Amino acid sequence: MVIKIQQLIEWKRKNRPIVVLTAWDYPIAQLLDEAGVDIILVGDSLAMTVLGHETTLPVTLDEMIHHAKAVCRGVKQALVIIDLPFLSYQESVQQAIHSAGRVLKEAGAQ
Repeated sequence: MVIKIQQLIEWKRKNRPIVVLTAWDYPIAQLLDEAGVDIILVGDSLAMTVLGHETTLPVTLDEMIHHAKAVCRGVKQALVIIDLPFLSYQESVQQAIHSAGRVLKEAGAQ
């Protein structure tokens, strides 16, 4: 069963714990999904934990999409959420919609 937003709303209403963990690559995403994690986050913290930056600021939308594609390929059930990195949405509503659209289209996230 693929997890949908409606399920999360229902679980919250019932006070059911929701398990959220972070992944940045295929093998970890696959392991988390098989373990039954509800939500897998591709966080912009990959800038520091994977790419070696000192902050999240340098990570680009292209880098986020690259890692999100790998995560989405490893997930069959969990809901995948992807951070929009700094300056990929702040300038305008149109920029935010465009960036979010790229994530949905190119990475395959929900």
